[in-house]
Amino acid sequence: MTTPLHIGFIPLVDAAALIVAVDKGFAKAEGLDVNLVREVSWSNVRDKLNIGLFDAAHLLAPVAIASSLGLGHVKVPIVAPFNLGINGNAITVSAALHAAMMAEIDGDRFDPMATARALARVVAARRKSGAEPLTFAMTFPFSTHNFQLRFWMAAGGVDPDEDVRLVVLPPPFMVESLESGHVDGFCVGAPWNSIAVDHGVGHILHFVADILVHATEKVLAIRQGWAEKNPDTVARLVRAASRAADFIEQPANRAEAARILAQPDRIGVDAEVIQRTLDGRLKISPDGTFRENSRYLLVGREAAGRPDPAQAAWLYSQMVRWAQARFSPDALRAAMAVFRPELYDAALGTGADVAANRPIGPFDGPAFNPDDMAAYLAAFKIPRSRL
Repeated sequence: MTTPLHIGFIPLVDAAALIVAVDKGFAKAEGLDVNLVREVSWSNVRDKLNIGLFDAAHLLAPVAIASSLGLGHVKVPIVAPFNLGINGNAITVSAALHAAMMAEIDGDRFDPMATARALARVVAARRKSGAEPLTFAMTFPFSTHNFQLRFWMAAGGVDPDEDVRLVVLPPPFMVESLESGHVDGFCVGAPWNSIAVDHGVGHILHFVADILVHATEKVLAIRQGWAEKNPDTVARLVRAASRAADFIEQPANRAEAARILAQPDRIGVDAEVIQRTLDGRLKISPDGTFRENSRYLLVGREAAGRPDPAQAAWLYSQMVRWAQARFSPDALRAAMAVFRPELYDAALGTGADVAANRPIGPFDGPAFNPDDMAAYLAAFKIPRSRL
């Protein structure tokens, strides 16, 4: 007898483990009959998960934390027993903004501090000339994209709340918005940065791995109450996703995985673009320049699937820094409790010796210490904290 599940996802490459788990039969082998439902916006995914239309979801890691803390919406505790992706985002800018920044840059164009300072000079020049502020898109207020854009901008002296406009757009709408001139840049997950480059309308400025070496991006999210009532089903789902992640990470399987993900009811873009993402080799400019980074997106390597509560603490610290939350020790503990490595270990028979994803690895600011949040946040030049 199989267990039916409804699971929501957004058409992004970091949904790969879920999609491959279903389409390659790994979920079926665990006795799961999974109906994957493609959605457009993160608010849709969150709301359908919270009210029970979805049993689980491909979800932004900060949304799982925000839902558990009751930030920005109703309070619905969420657990994350599996990471679907580490890293995977990029910052893409229009041809005009790229040219303006390159004219101002002092240093290596792949150094995020050099580009952040170049952006600050462009912003200052636009303000002096009376031009409208630059507009950048991200996918959701409680998103790694929002935090990564802000982290990068603030390092160069740009106040993301005062000097530019940040707007929310669903991932599939990013490219059209850049092409139409509605936004000057965006931070989004694959494949939409590559699509902008292939369409000749954008330049990938940075991989998020340039900014944060190891950052949890998406999680397998499950309502806490449902997970507690269905522990065996949770374990089977984790095993299916883990088998799929291991399959995807084998170079010999990448082409097949890309073809699966490319299907119209999955991600719906060319398989070659998806394979570039999985290989960590992306075209970053319309002139055909490529760049490689083995850490661009981690699906299963380096224990990527195992949740690390310290990563949840870092995401909560960004909510505090940018005035989305007030700091409290209880809220910090609740945020960290969303990431459930013990559920991962129980499902896969692993132990605490499995490498955790602890190092965030920021290019700017102090090393992150979840035990001293006040000192960490006080070290930044542009804080918005409510400590």
